[in-house]
Amino acid sequence: MREVFHQSLQEVQNGLVEISDLVATAIEHATRAFGTGDVALAEDVIDKDQIIDEKALAIDEMAIEILARQQPVARDLRIVVAAIRVSSSLKRMGDIAEHIAQLTRMRFPERAIPKGLKGTFTKMGEIDTEAARTLSELLRTEDLSLVARLQELDDKLDALHLSVFEKVLSDAWKGETAATVDATLASRYHERFADHALSVAKKVAYLATGNWTVDTEDSEPQI
Repeated sequence: MREVFHQSLQEVQNGLVEISDLVATAIEHATRAFGTGDVALAEDVIDKDQIIDEKALAIDEMAIEILARQQPVARDLRIVVAAIRVSSSLKRMGDIAEHIAQLTRMRFPERAIPKGLKGTFTKMGEIDTEAARTLSELLRTEDLSLVARLQELDDKLDALHLSVFEKVLSDAWKGETAATVDATLASRYHERFADHALSVAKKVAYLATGNWTVDTEDSEPQI
């Protein structure tokens, strides 16, 4: 029974890595579509979000079954409880990638990126993609040095997010209402994606150490 129990825990952890890899692909494709106006790629991201949702639900169901049948304690309990929270964050990250893809589809055949912000959003997409890939590696290895890297990436995204708001609120901004809304939404999505990645990273650190540092990011981002 103990061997079956630990096999189930490993399946949960492997499942989280699989979902994280799917999310990384989703954000990479979504941000590429956003930058190029590739509506076919955007549609693919939107269609595949359901796969992420289904796999996250399967992880939750597996974790709940472990709780009910095995009544784990100590680190085993932390793994199960954290897995439910991590799957929720990964699902939201997939949703954010879908939202970015939907902006691309909504503005087609025009590009969704407002004039004057292409460089900023290209960089935001690159950082979010790196954050997602780094998160997958963290989930795979529990290498806690990667938590610091995710914090750095989140800080960079925060700075870029602020720069977008400064741009659209400046007197020099000549964008129409639709462009302003697109810039604001897209910037928010990119910034929240990195927030979720960092939130998951803190949960992985909790798994490895049993220590939880409470701060403003520990309340789950709602987007």
